[in-house]
Amino acid sequence: MMTTYQKINTIYKRDMADKSKRMLAGEWSQPEFEYLKDNRWEWTEKVDGTNIRVHWNGVQTLFGGRTDKADIPEHLLQMLQEKFTPELMQQVFKPQGEGEGEVSVTLYGEGYGVKIQKGGNYMRKQVGFILFDVRIGSWWLKRIDCEALAQQLGIPIVPVVGYGTLQEAVDFVKKGFKSAIAENKDYDAEGLVLKPAVDLLARSGQRIITKIKHCDFGNV
Repeated sequence: MMTTYQKINTIYKRDMADKSKRMLAGEWSQPEFEYLKDNRWEWTEKVDGTNIRVHWNGVQTLFGGRTDKADIPEHLLQMLQEKFTPELMQQVFKPQGEGEGEVSVTLYGEGYGVKIQKGGNYMRKQVGFILFDVRIGSWWLKRIDCEALAQQLGIPIVPVVGYGTLQEAVDFVKKGFKSAIAENKDYDAEGLVLKPAVDLLARSGQRIITKIKHCDFGNV
């Protein structure tokens, strides 16, 4: 089963009565964010592309967008099919033994590059897939294991920009910073995706994760 990736809430609530839906600085969108605000969070670059799922069931590779109804641009789908071949996936995700049951691996990443959002800043002539999460069965992999897997698959992984508290992350994004993956070295990064340094779940069972976008601070 190819599980969809959860919706990532922006760090603060928005003023839904305002046409611009401006952020309400200091009003946390989830109580968990306020409770954990002074803890150490991992900051990774948020890539401005299209959400992609790559699923391997032990027999074939399946591709999906953020939801099952989302369409994948044709030129991006072709690249994904050429990259994540059954031969490669079989080699990397070898069955661990007899009677292990169906393999279930889902790679979560961002499709980016030419003709995808402002992707020409990232890649001028082609498209790519950059990894940000991996789920095997019911387990989410740690960052170090995601990095090792990305190396095996020959794909990039979203760079870690830094570590710190949520307020430190807000201050950092407000100032703006350059993308670490864009071919255009003057291209401003879209923002950050943040997870607690130790993965945690909310009462709903969803992971605690949030995002901060630089563009949101123009009307705070």
